[in-house]
Amino acid sequence: VFLHGDIDEIIYMEQPAGYIDGNHPDHVCLLKKSLYGLKQSPRQWYKKFDNFAAEIGFNRSKYDSCFYYILSDVSVYLLL
Repeated sequence: VFLHGDIDEIIYMEQPAGYIDGNHPDHVCLLKKSLYGLKQSPRQWYKKFDNFAAEIGFNRSKYDSCFYYILSDVSVYLLL
């Protein structure tokens, strides 16, 4: 699920049904986090995952962006 991802662009949406402000029904909402179903959600989740994988020592493959690895003297760790 792509919940609570950070957004690096400005996105506005209509007020959700059931939460429409009676005094301002034409106002819109500014999103601060990504929502499920938002087309930017997979990209934002991938950025967050990519940063986390790098923080814990994984290297991203130059040939496949979904393949991460750690090489040591005695072991190879793969993350697909």
